[in-house]
Amino acid sequence: MGTGEPTKILFGTDGWRAKIGDEFTFENVRRLAEGVARVVEQDGATAKGVVIAYDRRFGSEDFAVTAAEILLAHNIPVAYAHTAVPTQMASYEVVERGAAMGVVITASHNPWLDNGFKVKAPSGAAAGPELLKRIETEIAKTRGPELSGRPFADAEAAGLVERYDPYPGYKKFVERNLDLAGLAAQPLSIMVDPVYGAGAGWIGRLLAGGKLRVTEMRSERNPWFGGVNPEPIRPHIDPVLDAMRGGGYDLGLLLDGDADRAGAVTEKGEFIHQLQAFGLLAYYMLEHKKDLRPIVKTVNESSMGERLGAHYGAEVFETPVGFKYVGPKMIETGASMGGEESGGYGFAMHLPERDGIFADLLLLDLLVRERALGRKSMSEVLAHVQSIGGESHYLRIDVHIPRGEYPAVKERLATQLVAAPPSTLGSHAVRAVPLSTKDGVKFFTADDSWLLVRFSGTEPLVRVYAEATSAALRDELLTIGEKLARG
Repeated sequence: MGTGEPTKILFGTDGWRAKIGDEFTFENVRRLAEGVARVVEQDGATAKGVVIAYDRRFGSEDFAVTAAEILLAHNIPVAYAHTAVPTQMASYEVVERGAAMGVVITASHNPWLDNGFKVKAPSGAAAGPELLKRIETEIAKTRGPELSGRPFADAEAAGLVERYDPYPGYKKFVERNLDLAGLAAQPLSIMVDPVYGAGAGWIGRLLAGGKLRVTEMRSERNPWFGGVNPEPIRPHIDPVLDAMRGGGYDLGLLLDGDADRAGAVTEKGEFIHQLQAFGLLAYYMLEHKKDLRPIVKTVNESSMGERLGAHYGAEVFETPVGFKYVGPKMIETGASMGGEESGGYGFAMHLPERDGIFADLLLLDLLVRERALGRKSMSEVLAHVQSIGGESHYLRIDVHIPRGEYPAVKERLATQLVAAPPSTLGSHAVRAVPLSTKDGVKFFTADDSWLLVRFSGTEPLVRVYAEATSAALRDELLTIGEKLARG
């Protein structure tokens, strides 16, 4: 790669990701870090330093050192995680330290062969489009072989590197909004599954010392992730469902590979899909926290948001897919929370960034509060919330398109579906205002069920999403969506 054209690096919905040894190389990590360093210098923020964190993927700590060495060559101080930590810990440290930026080496929920590079803004939120565009511009000017870093050990000896442990400060930060000791005192039994990721051990440690029993599975480091994607959705979390169906647990809590996404399982071993989890968390903020500030959601997030917002009198804003849009919108609108379809939820009382650990703790707190009102199980709580916000039957499928055909398919979806949208979806009439083009093409039926057809900007596939008032309608909409995608 050093003798050919450098890789064109463009940030996606959540950082830049690529296959290790293919495009994700030490050379490209140097280029990414150089882009960050130059923007920090342009902003006159060198003295504020940059926070660096990394996950449990193959080689993450080595890539993190490489990124640090480039920043150190620019005399930018580095706060370096003492071990693999959840991504949101970098967000917390950026805010706590008043740092110029944060860098996290992680590919989140991607397959085990990948790694990635995330950037955090000074607010702690995912870097927004404008900041990322500036970094991309600087990256495009660089070639890896031309870059050299300052040896990490040398810089550490000179006092430019601080190794940090975010746990003590993070616990205090969480306790501003949650009574951890009170939760730990509950006579409940919960199952936690970090899918071998960086979130292992955190929930149990935060809730130690009381009657609450925390059982954690798949907690050791395994860069292969046991052969699944470290994503808190089915089928990757089916082992948790199997374990909980035997009974004995009140709630299952799920995390992804870098612990910025959350998920949940009922006491019956039934998966609470990520749109339902969004509804539960919105209900928690509106009903239990009495926080009626706006809610932000992505275009592929649940319509439960609008219905709950209407019920409680809270405004709801919609963004394109990606927390790089949600976080800034939360700040702009003064929102209480934001959520995306992939299971990422952020809260103004905490951080304007996804935090799967905090979201999971809120779901536990919701169960405790609802039990005091007579709803003794998470199944009952979910049924109650859906009685207010409507049924949410949801699923997403990925329609893979031959790479050679993909440009034409992408062009068709971007133009024809907008210019000549269907008036019906099967036997169901499309509403008079049928679609949203914020991110893909979205169709609504009369009962507010919806179908979203969205093409990927990085892979030859079309994502088809459906949320409906029944499982049968959901499946029908998905079938129609797949036909639309294939033309």
